[in-house]
Amino acid sequence: MDRQPSSSTEVVVVEEEAISLSKPIEETEIAKEVDVVRIQLTTEELIAKSIAPVKTQYLRPPPQRSDAVDNVDGGNKKSVSSNVTKEKKSKRQMKRERQQEQKSALHICPAVAKSGNVGACRYGLKCRYSHDLEAYKVQKPADIEGTCPFLNYEGPCPYGLACRFSSTHRLEVPADPSEFREKSSEVNGLKKDVQKLLWKNKMSFPKADDQLKVLGLLNKSKTKDVEVKEKAGDEPVLNGSCAECEVIDPEVEVIDLEVDVSMKECCPEVPVEEGILDNALAVDHPQPSKKAKIAVINKCGSNEKDNGLDPLKEGSQDIHAQTEVQVSPTDTYYSEADKSLKIHPREKKLVDFRGKLYLAPLTTVGNLPFRRVCKTLGADITCGEMAMCTNLLQGQASEWALLRRHSSEDLFGVQICGAYPDTVARAVELIDRECQVDFIDINMGCPIDIVVNKGAGSSLLTKPMRIKNIIQSASATVDKPVTVKVRTGYFEGRNRIDSLISDISHWGASAVTIHGRSRQQRYSKLADWDYIYQCARKAPDTLQVLGNGDVFSYLDWNKHTSECPELSACMIARGSLIKPWLFTEIKEQRHWDISSGERLNILKDFSRFGLEHWGSDTKGVETTRHFLLEWLSYAYRYIPVGLLDVIPQRLNWRQPSYCGRNDLETLMASDSAADWVKISELLLGKVPEGFTFAPKHKSNAYDKAENG
Repeated sequence: MDRQPSSSTEVVVVEEEAISLSKPIEETEIAKEVDVVRIQLTTEELIAKSIAPVKTQYLRPPPQRSDAVDNVDGGNKKSVSSNVTKEKKSKRQMKRERQQEQKSALHICPAVAKSGNVGACRYGLKCRYSHDLEAYKVQKPADIEGTCPFLNYEGPCPYGLACRFSSTHRLEVPADPSEFREKSSEVNGLKKDVQKLLWKNKMSFPKADDQLKVLGLLNKSKTKDVEVKEKAGDEPVLNGSCAECEVIDPEVEVIDLEVDVSMKECCPEVPVEEGILDNALAVDHPQPSKKAKIAVINKCGSNEKDNGLDPLKEGSQDIHAQTEVQVSPTDTYYSEADKSLKIHPREKKLVDFRGKLYLAPLTTVGNLPFRRVCKTLGADITCGEMAMCTNLLQGQASEWALLRRHSSEDLFGVQICGAYPDTVARAVELIDRECQVDFIDINMGCPIDIVVNKGAGSSLLTKPMRIKNIIQSASATVDKPVTVKVRTGYFEGRNRIDSLISDISHWGASAVTIHGRSRQQRYSKLADWDYIYQCARKAPDTLQVLGNGDVFSYLDWNKHTSECPELSACMIARGSLIKPWLFTEIKEQRHWDISSGERLNILKDFSRFGLEHWGSDTKGVETTRHFLLEWLSYAYRYIPVGLLDVIPQRLNWRQPSYCGRNDLETLMASDSAADWVKISELLLGKVPEGFTFAPKHKSNAYDKAENG
């Protein structure tokens, strides 16, 4: 029977000795130190020093490593000096390499590869891809063992000859539809017409701008630009309406409109959301007329949240419902129509976080395939990776990819980060208009320097009025719940969220997640759950409070939820990266001594999900490999339950050098990036020539010059 240390000894000493799992450390020195003290100290003393109490029979001396490190190059190892870093390529060199790659026969046209017909490409000779099928077949890398991830879906593989599993493609489509799996689907893609409008800075945000005007936060420079255009005779764009176009939107009919600005035509470049009528009063003109008699009909159905009109009731005699709005000539920023835009808190759709397992938004590793893995293992709520508002508003495709949602994610939110109320409010409106999400989370706790230096993330913790303006403008713009994620404070020892917790609710947030560390702490020391409890008890009943930090077993979950009933749930972050089956353990209330084979099956699922998401061609395979390796740079920290003298494992424990119960378990416990690459080769075939890998988060690994 496993021994459990006394809680008092564990808590007091662990807090003194805990270290950051993300802070770079000389691993060779740590391994030697851990190996020495492991022999001399008892189990309780090891735990007090944050060293994992691995059973003696599984311990082994740390591997002998010289000053040179192993560099992975095409599957072959070569010695490289430890002070050698990866050569940084110039932009000109990278551009030259891209041009050479495009001229290569391996850069086959997707349309030609899918159909096997050179004439399938509509661009012909102007296409920037190669159309030489015979040369491509000669140079194409060998197929990977396994079956095509799209084999059991209806229709042919979308990558055709370029698929690295093309040898498994069916020559004939089976007649029985039952042989096909239900096709998985992804939503929240960036439409080309929307992207072009964002590129040209022609997208309008009527709801956000109205709320910013009400709060007095609208960018004055934008108002001046509109005034200049009006004086010059140019009419401002009204969410896609302008007088230069000759096409009238057939879905919207405008009747008896008497305002200063003509709105009889609609610009075809700006898409109007189906079934929703844009507010006709959301125009930035400084001197509106005293009387604006407006009657607007949406043939697809009116929306009372957009224009302030009551929905048409059955039996109504006048289907052309009209409303008269009196606009004061002195009040240019506030009107009755502006009041109607603000959604009453009772009308908002709420998300119940209570008792649900919430997978935290995780940068880089919290991608869509990883979230799918966590959903299969019991996660209830998922959230996309943090996206920067400025990048979204600029139409960057790479940033919009972070908002993608899979059909299996039944309760899904996106997380955004911005420094100013106008950018956040407009990004929120754009997401609400273009994406299918259940809630929008605003990150006010990101500790990364590049984010903080721009005034976003944790920097907002020093600006309470900025926090107020961001939450108020965002929550009033959309009817979806707006949540907030914060840290305890900016500086260690200066916690301030407890003084803002009631205000956060009054400003319009539906829930707040508190990470129990300050920005200055990053991930060092244990999370301060006592302070999280204090904030949860101060919060009003209308605000759901979630805790975050060091949840690594079902005992941690039970402890936090039982000690503070006011706490709605716990957010699970790094614990899910080290053992994603943590969700299963919490739901089944057990410590799962998972075998190496079961862990490999989870990695296989991730690889299959990754190939479906990023593609089964060479580029998709290598992208999947990259994110798999990023995940393995966390997952190696897991210590199997059967190898520990004391369970469960704590998140801040340093593992000594040990061997597993079989070769695969030993390989998975390795902290060498070269061994992580070996695991990827079991799933995705051999790495290409010249392959190197360095974890983005700079994890503690021996091979850190080129491989982590």
